[in-house]
Amino acid sequence: MARTVLTVLGILLALWLVFGFVIPALFATLKFLLIIGIIALVVVIAVTVVGKLSR
Repeated sequence: MARTVLTVLGILLALWLVFGFVIPALFATLKFLLIIGIIALVVVIAVTVVGKLSR
């Protein structure tokens, strides 16, 4: 009986860990990388436009 209870508690703890920490951390990382990518895209476009206008 104790083994079953501990198994259920372990599953609940694992689910809480995944939904409470892992998934939000993954979305925060993806959002950070998306912002960095947008900034890099703006810089590349700005450098390209300045390079073509200076000719």
